[in-house]
Amino acid sequence: MPFKILKINQLVPTIHRMIVAAPKIANKAQAGQFIILRIDDTGERIPLTIADFDRDRGTITTIFQEMGKTTRQLASMTANEDLLDFVGPLGNPSVIKKVGTVVCVGGGVGVAPIFPIARAHKETGNKVISIIGSRSADLLLWEDRMQDVSDELFITTDDGTKGHHGFVTDVLKQILDSEETISLVIAIGPPIMMKTVAGVTLPYGVKTVVSLNSIMVDGTGMCGACRVSVGGKTKFACVDGPEFDAHKVDFTLLMNRLVMYLDEEKEAIEYYTHRKGCNC
Repeated sequence: MPFKILKINQLVPTIHRMIVAAPKIANKAQAGQFIILRIDDTGERIPLTIADFDRDRGTITTIFQEMGKTTRQLASMTANEDLLDFVGPLGNPSVIKKVGTVVCVGGGVGVAPIFPIARAHKETGNKVISIIGSRSADLLLWEDRMQDVSDELFITTDDGTKGHHGFVTDVLKQILDSEETISLVIAIGPPIMMKTVAGVTLPYGVKTVVSLNSIMVDGTGMCGACRVSVGGKTKFACVDGPEFDAHKVDFTLLMNRLVMYLDEEKEAIEYYTHRKGCNC
């Protein structure tokens, strides 16, 4: 059964929001989970984290960045077009319980998946402090939505065009050095950002969780591409995660694995671009 795109639009350059009619998935979706989609019968399967869900309307919202062939093709689609496959919810949901004060850190497109997690912690009764960052103000995502689910919101930009001139970890360290007792830190974003967050929180002994969704490929544990080392043991991000103890993740191995298929990705993009431009 095809799944209809209800709305798709660009939020900031190369980053898009897509709302899909998927009532059965929306009914079961929880913060931290993801879906797998396939555009057509010749397309690849790609995982996208669930950025929002509406049980009443039966919709799933995903945010994606144009990175490879499939995300570029997805960005060219319009409302009322159909996706061949849209499967989920997959992955283990975030552990949400009353713990006190939670800091949610989102970097770049990672702001989108951190949103439902922050919201769930807020609804549970935790105090939520959010830190969101991007390279510049024009690339900042969902500031208003994060404000709605946060008791405090801090913004950082690499170039200083909005908020703190610097990185999310600068603000995180300030919070950890304050009189606020932090029970949990959750970080989603580029691997180097998550690695740095883990390094900042480790001396303070604060439990820190990261989402390794960016390494997933097949999403079912069958392809093995998302193998990660956590506490010296091999885990699969899609079926064992996507969230893991940040202080146990081997980020060096993770980042090395992320560049394994760059040549194939480049070849796929070039082929797709050539095919789009062909008038034969």
